Amino acid sequence: MLTVEALNKIYKTGDKALSDVTFTVPKGQVVGLIGPSGAGKSTLIRCINRLVEPTSGVVKLNDQNITGLSNTALRRVRRRIGMIFQEYALVERLTVMENVLSGRLGYVPFWRSFTRRFPGEDIAKAFRLLDRVGLSAHADKRADALSGGQRQRVGIARALEQDPELLLIDEPTASLDPKTSRQIMRLLVEICNESGLPAIINIHDVVLAQQFTDRIIGLQAGKIVFDGKPSELTEQVLTQIYGEEDWTAMRKGAAEDVAEENAAAAEAKRLVAAL
Repeated sequence: MLTVEALNKIYKTGDKALSDVTFTVPKGQVVGLIGPSGAGKSTLIRCINRLVEPTSGVVKLNDQNITGLSNTALRRVRRRIGMIFQEYALVERLTVMENVLSGRLGYVPFWRSFTRRFPGEDIAKAFRLLDRVGLSAHADKRADALSGGQRQRVGIARALEQDPELLLIDEPTASLDPKTSRQIMRLLVEICNESGLPAIINIHDVVLAQQFTDRIIGLQAGKIVFDGKPSELTEQVLTQIYGEEDWTAMRKGAAEDVAEENAAAAEAKRLVAAL
């Protein structure tokens, strides 16, 4: 379980990015983190694993206080936190398999990582994960030969290779088309449900957050202004978080995209059955 208590972040400029942020995420729950640009979403995710140092407050992972750890102890804890990035953060010249195995760098001796000689059980697990994310046929391809959706799947497999106790996911669909975005969100939620992994997904697409997450936290100017079920995210609440917008039209457009995708899938099945 993740526990965040009275978390604050004030930059040297005096800007307050987070203000008394408090919440918990139990095992297996997928939380969608929404809010306008500058609301503090990315800062919150990075404060949780201390890529950004919080000014005050407490972050606990399964009762271990992360905020008070030394650098050495923090490196050990970060092995338990899988991070999935918007821009994938892959090593382009390495193969898909090598990128996935980089999730074990915190566990193996330096000589193994330098020579890329990972234990057999790590390699076997990487193959299983690539199969799970639908990339088993691409293990030997270079990362720069993949599509955006495939790169994001590699990032998911790499994070899972760490054996994480928590997933932090920063804008996983920002660079993807609507269909691929839904596929990636569906995959993330399925994996969390299968493994009992808690996850926080910083996501700009409100409709995707409502469709796939268990819970939504809305940030506005560094403060939590909504914390509840996706079904409770009314137009009034969305206006409080983002300001005035035609939310009905936005949801209608998203529903039309989903309907078009479903119709295409049904037609493909019909054609296959007719062969």
